[in-house]
Amino acid sequence: MARTYFPVLLLLGFAAFNAVAMLVMSHLTMRPRPTPVKQTPYESGIPPLGDARERFSVKFYMVAVLFIIFDIETVFMIPWGAQFRELSCAVPLTAGGVCPPGQLSFFGLGEMLVFMAILLVGFLYVWKKGALQWD
Repeated sequence: MARTYFPVLLLLGFAAFNAVAMLVMSHLTMRPRPTPVKQTPYESGIPPLGDARERFSVKFYMVAVLFIIFDIETVFMIPWGAQFRELSCAVPLTAGGVCPPGQLSFFGLGEMLVFMAILLVGFLYVWKKGALQWD
């Protein structure tokens, strides 16, 4: 079981090592020379306009939350796609990763169709309520 997770742990360790190494290297090689120009806020090359504490409409937050919800739900399709072959076979796969003839099932596709139907109902509900209207 531990061998299965070793590549993932190795990748996480490598990523953490890279992050720490980049921070240490930038700290060691940086020459701090603060000037008033360097200390001003910078927003995509445009001078800052207005106050940073500006109020946003509730609609902005509603659209943002809905985007995050539907975006995260679509991420659930990745593990389903990785396991689709196993989910669509009524018996364990053969050594070559192939489902024996006559053993295909609707389960793998059916569960994703149910998931997509639930997403579609939620999307239609949000659309009919007008939560996606920006103005």
